Amino acid sequence: MIDIENRFKGWLKGQGPKPPLGTWLMAAAPATAEAMGYSGFDFLVVDMEHVPIEVSDLAHILRAIGCTPADAVVRLAWNDQVLVKRVLDAGAQTIMLPFVQTAEEARQAVSFAKYPPEGVRGVAAVHRGSRFGRAADYLKRANDQIAVIVQLETPEAIERLPEIAAVPGIDALFVGPGDLAAAMGHIGNIAHADVQALIERAARIAQEAGKPVGIVGPNPDMVRRFIGYGYSYVAVASDIAMMTSRASEWLGALRGDAAPAPVAPAAAY
Repeated sequence: MIDIENRFKGWLKGQGPKPPLGTWLMAAAPATAEAMGYSGFDFLVVDMEHVPIEVSDLAHILRAIGCTPADAVVRLAWNDQVLVKRVLDAGAQTIMLPFVQTAEEARQAVSFAKYPPEGVRGVAAVHRGSRFGRAADYLKRANDQIAVIVQLETPEAIERLPEIAAVPGIDALFVGPGDLAAAMGHIGNIAHADVQALIERAARIAQEAGKPVGIVGPNPDMVRRFIGYGYSYVAVASDIAMMTSRASEWLGALRGDAAPAPVAPAAAY
Protein backbone atom coordinates (compact mmCIF):
# COMPACT_ATOMS: atom_id res chain seq x y z
CA MET A 1 0.00 0.00 0.00
CA ILE A 2 1.33 3.43 -0.95
CA ASP A 3 1.75 5.62 2.11
CA ILE A 4 0.01 9.01 2.27
CA GLU A 5 0.47 9.62 6.00
CA ASN A 6 0.96 13.27 6.93
CA ARG A 7 3.83 13.36 9.43
CA PHE A 8 3.43 17.05 10.14
CA LYS A 9 -0.17 16.52 11.23
CA GLY A 10 1.13 14.00 13.75
CA TRP A 11 3.75 16.49 14.92
CA LEU A 12 1.00 19.04 15.57
CA LYS A 13 -0.41 16.48 18.00
CA GLY A 14 2.93 16.21 19.78
CA GLN A 15 4.07 13.02 18.03
CA GLY A 16 7.46 14.29 16.91
CA PRO A 17 10.09 16.99 17.47
CA LYS A 18 9.24 19.43 20.25
CA PRO A 19 8.85 21.99 18.98
CA PRO A 20 9.14 21.41 15.23
CA LEU A 21 11.47 24.01 13.75
CA GLY A 22 11.19 25.31 10.22
CA THR A 23 12.01 28.12 7.85
CA TRP A 24 10.33 30.02 5.04
CA LEU A 25 11.10 29.36 1.38
CA MET A 26 11.19 32.65 -0.55
CA ALA A 27 13.53 31.70 -3.39
CA ALA A 28 10.88 29.78 -5.37
CA ALA A 29 13.59 27.33 -6.43
CA PRO A 30 13.48 23.52 -6.09
CA ALA A 31 17.27 23.36 -5.56
CA THR A 32 17.10 25.79 -2.63
CA ALA A 33 14.13 23.94 -1.17
CA GLU A 34 15.99 20.64 -1.41
CA ALA A 35 19.12 22.12 0.16
CA MET A 36 17.16 23.56 3.08
CA GLY A 37 15.40 20.24 3.51
CA TYR A 38 18.76 18.57 4.06
CA SER A 39 19.86 21.27 6.52
CA GLY A 40 18.00 19.84 9.50
CA PHE A 41 14.73 21.78 9.46
CA ASP A 42 11.65 19.81 10.41
CA PHE A 43 9.39 21.74 8.05
CA LEU A 44 9.65 24.23 5.20
CA VAL A 45 6.95 26.77 4.39
CA VAL A 46 6.40 27.15 0.65
CA ASP A 47 5.05 30.68 0.33
CA MET A 48 2.57 31.17 -2.51
CA GLU A 49 1.26 34.41 -1.00
CA HIS A 50 4.26 36.72 -1.31
CA VAL A 51 6.39 34.72 -3.75
CA PRO A 52 5.63 34.25 -7.49
CA ILE A 53 5.02 30.51 -7.16
CA GLU A 54 2.29 29.00 -9.32
CA VAL A 55 0.82 25.52 -8.93
CA SER A 56 3.11 24.10 -11.61
CA ASP A 57 6.11 25.51 -9.71
CA LEU A 58 4.73 24.13 -6.46
CA ALA A 59 4.74 20.56 -7.76
CA HIS A 60 8.48 20.78 -8.52
CA ILE A 61 9.25 22.32 -5.13
CA LEU A 62 7.25 19.64 -3.32
CA ARG A 63 9.14 16.95 -5.24
CA ALA A 64 12.42 18.50 -4.11
CA ILE A 65 11.33 18.66 -0.46
CA GLY A 66 10.00 15.12 -0.71
CA CYS A 67 13.55 13.88 -1.29
CA THR A 68 14.63 15.24 2.10
CA PRO A 69 13.79 14.56 5.76
CA ALA A 70 11.75 17.80 5.99
CA ASP A 71 7.98 18.20 5.62
CA ALA A 72 6.28 20.86 3.51
CA VAL A 73 3.72 23.41 4.66
CA VAL A 74 2.14 25.30 1.78
CA ARG A 75 0.95 28.85 2.48
CA LEU A 76 -1.65 29.76 -0.14
CA ALA A 77 -2.27 33.22 -1.54
CA TRP A 78 -5.81 33.31 -0.15
CA ASN A 79 -8.58 31.26 1.45
CA ASP A 80 -9.99 30.29 -1.93
CA GLN A 81 -11.79 27.10 -2.92
CA VAL A 82 -10.12 26.76 -6.32
CA LEU A 83 -6.63 27.48 -4.99
CA VAL A 84 -7.05 24.95 -2.18
CA LYS A 85 -8.24 22.25 -4.58
CA ARG A 86 -5.38 22.81 -7.01
CA VAL A 87 -2.71 22.88 -4.30
CA LEU A 88 -3.99 19.67 -2.69
CA ASP A 89 -4.15 17.95 -6.07
CA ALA A 90 -0.54 19.07 -6.65
CA GLY A 91 0.46 17.07 -3.58
CA ALA A 92 0.30 19.44 -0.62
CA GLN A 93 -0.87 17.80 2.60
CA THR A 94 -0.52 20.66 5.08
CA ILE A 95 -1.94 23.99 3.96
CA MET A 96 -1.91 27.40 5.62
CA LEU A 97 -4.57 29.96 4.78
CA PRO A 98 -3.73 33.65 5.35
CA PHE A 99 -5.78 36.40 6.99
CA VAL A 100 -8.56 34.32 8.50
CA GLN A 101 -10.63 36.69 10.61
CA THR A 102 -13.67 34.71 11.76
CA ALA A 103 -14.91 31.24 12.63
CA GLU A 104 -16.99 31.29 9.44
CA GLU A 105 -13.90 31.88 7.32
CA ALA A 106 -12.20 29.03 9.18
CA ARG A 107 -15.16 26.76 8.40
CA GLN A 108 -14.84 27.69 4.74
CA ALA A 109 -11.14 26.78 4.80
CA VAL A 110 -11.94 23.35 6.21
CA SER A 111 -14.72 22.75 3.70
CA PHE A 112 -12.43 23.63 0.79
CA ALA A 113 -9.87 21.06 1.97
CA LYS A 114 -12.24 18.15 2.62
CA TYR A 115 -14.06 15.81 0.27
CA PRO A 116 -17.84 15.41 0.71
CA PRO A 117 -19.67 14.96 2.97
CA GLU A 118 -17.27 16.95 5.22
CA GLY A 119 -16.50 19.54 2.57
CA VAL A 120 -16.69 20.59 -1.06
CA ARG A 121 -13.30 19.60 -2.48
CA GLY A 122 -13.68 18.42 -6.06
CA VAL A 123 -12.89 14.78 -6.77
CA ALA A 124 -10.38 13.63 -9.38
CA ALA A 125 -9.01 10.12 -9.70
CA VAL A 126 -5.50 10.90 -10.92
CA HIS A 127 -3.29 13.69 -9.62
CA ARG A 128 -0.05 14.07 -7.71
CA GLY A 129 -1.81 14.07 -4.33
CA SER A 130 -3.19 10.57 -4.96
CA ARG A 131 0.21 9.44 -6.24
CA PHE A 132 -1.29 9.61 -9.72
CA GLY A 133 -4.05 7.24 -8.74
CA ARG A 134 -1.73 4.60 -7.30
CA ALA A 135 -2.78 5.27 -3.69
CA ALA A 136 -5.95 3.25 -4.01
CA ASP A 137 -7.36 4.42 -0.66
CA TYR A 138 -6.61 8.11 -1.19
CA LEU A 139 -10.21 9.28 -1.45
CA LYS A 140 -11.09 7.48 1.78
CA ARG A 141 -8.04 8.69 3.73
CA ALA A 142 -7.42 12.18 2.37
CA ASN A 143 -9.79 14.00 4.74
CA ASP A 144 -7.95 12.57 7.74
CA GLN A 145 -4.48 13.24 6.34
CA ILE A 146 -4.90 16.83 5.17
CA ALA A 147 -3.91 19.40 7.82
CA VAL A 148 -5.52 22.84 7.78
CA ILE A 149 -3.76 25.78 9.45
CA VAL A 150 -5.31 29.24 9.55
CA GLN A 151 -3.36 32.45 10.03
CA LEU A 152 -4.47 35.07 12.53
CA GLU A 153 -3.00 38.42 11.53
CA THR A 154 -4.97 41.16 13.30
CA PRO A 155 -5.94 41.97 16.89
CA GLU A 156 -9.55 41.21 15.95
CA ALA A 157 -8.59 37.69 14.83
CA ILE A 158 -6.65 37.13 18.05
CA GLU A 159 -9.72 38.15 20.05
CA ARG A 160 -11.74 35.57 18.12
CA LEU A 161 -9.08 32.89 18.57
CA PRO A 162 -11.17 30.64 20.88
CA GLU A 163 -14.09 30.44 18.44
CA ILE A 164 -11.78 29.98 15.44
CA ALA A 165 -9.87 27.24 17.26
CA ALA A 166 -13.14 25.47 18.06
CA VAL A 167 -14.05 24.98 14.38
CA PRO A 168 -13.97 21.23 13.59
CA GLY A 169 -11.20 20.41 11.14
CA ILE A 170 -8.87 23.26 12.09
CA ASP A 171 -5.66 21.45 12.99
CA ALA A 172 -3.58 24.43 14.07
CA LEU A 173 -3.33 28.19 14.16
CA PHE A 174 -0.52 30.47 13.04
CA VAL A 175 0.09 34.04 14.20
CA GLY A 176 1.45 36.32 11.45
CA PRO A 177 3.64 38.79 13.36
CA GLY A 178 4.36 41.14 10.46
CA ASP A 179 0.74 41.82 9.59
CA LEU A 180 -0.21 41.85 13.26
CA ALA A 181 2.32 44.61 13.93
CA ALA A 182 1.05 46.56 10.94
CA ALA A 183 -2.57 46.23 12.06
CA MET A 184 -1.55 47.54 15.48
CA GLY A 185 0.08 50.64 14.03
CA HIS A 186 3.66 49.37 14.37
CA ILE A 187 4.40 48.30 10.81
CA GLY A 188 7.88 46.85 10.48
CA ASN A 189 8.38 46.46 14.22
CA ILE A 190 7.30 43.11 15.62
CA ALA A 191 9.63 43.74 18.57
CA HIS A 192 7.40 46.56 19.85
CA ALA A 193 6.28 45.84 23.42
CA ASP A 194 2.57 46.00 22.55
CA VAL A 195 3.00 43.60 19.64
CA GLN A 196 5.02 41.19 21.76
CA ALA A 197 2.40 41.32 24.49
CA LEU A 198 -0.35 40.33 22.05
CA ILE A 199 1.82 37.61 20.51
CA GLU A 200 2.37 36.18 23.99
CA ARG A 201 -1.33 36.46 24.79
CA ALA A 202 -2.24 34.61 21.59
CA ALA A 203 -0.04 31.67 22.61
CA ARG A 204 -1.69 31.57 26.02
CA ILE A 205 -5.22 31.68 24.56
CA ALA A 206 -4.34 28.91 22.09
CA GLN A 207 -3.00 26.74 24.92
CA GLU A 208 -6.24 27.29 26.85
CA ALA A 209 -8.18 26.30 23.73
CA GLY A 210 -6.05 23.17 23.32
CA LYS A 211 -4.97 24.09 19.81
CA PRO A 212 -1.39 24.08 18.44
CA VAL A 213 -0.20 27.53 17.40
CA GLY A 214 2.82 28.53 15.35
CA ILE A 215 4.72 31.67 14.43
CA VAL A 216 7.79 32.87 12.52
CA GLY A 217 10.66 34.94 13.90
CA PRO A 218 13.53 36.70 12.10
CA ASN A 219 16.39 35.26 14.19
CA PRO A 220 17.15 32.63 16.84
CA ASP A 221 16.81 35.06 19.74
CA MET A 222 13.28 36.02 18.75
CA VAL A 223 12.37 32.41 18.06
CA ARG A 224 13.57 31.38 21.52
CA ARG A 225 11.36 34.10 22.95
CA PHE A 226 8.37 32.73 21.03
CA ILE A 227 9.07 29.20 22.22
CA GLY A 228 9.16 30.59 25.75
CA TYR A 229 5.73 32.10 25.16
CA GLY A 230 4.48 28.58 24.45
CA TYR A 231 4.33 28.41 20.65
CA SER A 232 3.95 24.83 19.42
CA TYR A 233 5.94 25.08 16.18
CA VAL A 234 8.17 27.92 14.99
CA ALA A 235 9.89 29.01 11.79
CA VAL A 236 13.02 31.14 11.69
CA ALA A 237 13.78 33.61 8.90
CA SER A 238 13.90 32.32 5.31
CA ASP A 239 16.25 30.85 2.76
CA ILE A 240 16.77 34.29 1.19
CA ALA A 241 17.29 36.03 4.55
CA MET A 242 19.90 33.48 5.62
CA MET A 243 21.70 33.70 2.28
CA THR A 244 21.82 37.50 2.12
CA SER A 245 22.78 37.98 5.77
CA ARG A 246 25.64 35.48 5.41
CA ALA A 247 26.75 37.18 2.20
CA SER A 248 26.79 40.58 3.92
CA GLU A 249 28.74 39.12 6.84
CA TRP A 250 31.43 37.59 4.63
CA LEU A 251 31.72 40.64 2.39
CA GLY A 252 32.06 42.83 5.46
CA ALA A 253 34.85 40.61 6.75
CA LEU A 254 36.71 40.67 3.41
CA ARG A 255 36.37 44.41 2.92
CA GLY A 256 37.13 45.27 6.53
CA ASP A 257 33.78 46.95 6.99
CA ALA A 258 32.11 47.37 10.33
CA ALA A 259 30.06 44.45 11.52
CA PRO A 260 27.02 44.13 9.25
CA ALA A 261 23.66 45.09 10.66
CA PRO A 262 21.70 42.07 11.87
CA VAL A 263 18.49 41.06 10.21
CA ALA A 264 15.92 43.54 11.44
CA PRO A 265 13.56 42.18 14.08
CA ALA A 266 10.75 43.53 11.92
CA ALA A 267 11.47 40.95 9.26
CA ALA A 268 8.61 38.51 9.21
CA TYR A 269 6.85 36.68 6.47
